[in-house]
Amino acid sequence: MTDDRDRAFFRAEIERLTQRLYGTALRLTRNASDAEDLVAETVAKAWAGLGQLEDRRAFEKWILRILANAFLSDRRRVREEPISGLADECCEEPFSLFERLHQPFLLWWSNPEQELLNKLLREDIEQALANLPDGFRIVVVLVEMHGYSYAEAAEILDVPVGTVRSRLNRARSLLQRSLWAQARAAGLVGTALQGEDARE
Repeated sequence: MTDDRDRAFFRAEIERLTQRLYGTALRLTRNASDAEDLVAETVAKAWAGLGQLEDRRAFEKWILRILANAFLSDRRRVREEPISGLADECCEEPFSLFERLHQPFLLWWSNPEQELLNKLLREDIEQALANLPDGFRIVVVLVEMHGYSYAEAAEILDVPVGTVRSRLNRARSLLQRSLWAQARAAGLVGTALQGEDARE
């Protein structure tokens, strides 16, 4: 049973975390309306389960876990394969922008990866993120965008730290592969490098 102190605490925490919850939901669902629905579902579940939260200092991680679970549960209802299975499968070989751009004949005075990313539109990067499998995307959002440690992300997702590390490595490879393809399509990659890529 909740009291006025519970309501005040919950209201303050939701106000503090609203932007983070919505930003996370938007990157996961890739749709503003769905993101709003996911946040609303998360807040409702968090309020209903507030009495189960023993350490209120952990509220942020706790509610993000609720959001992540709600998202994955919703996705499972519309897909036959479990999200966890999709997230752990990656049959493609690892891909590295560093290896593609750091060629012996390139005499660039600045960081090649940064030069390339600076030329890519924000929408292209967002699209590359959106194209990731759900299980990969949620790890990227938590670790790379929100700055959680591997251990914190593992706690939020209720998976081993090794799983977070593995999914993040695979996600980075897929992101770099996608950005490389977009850069080639936009003509941002030099002729010499395109020739190297074509010979593979």
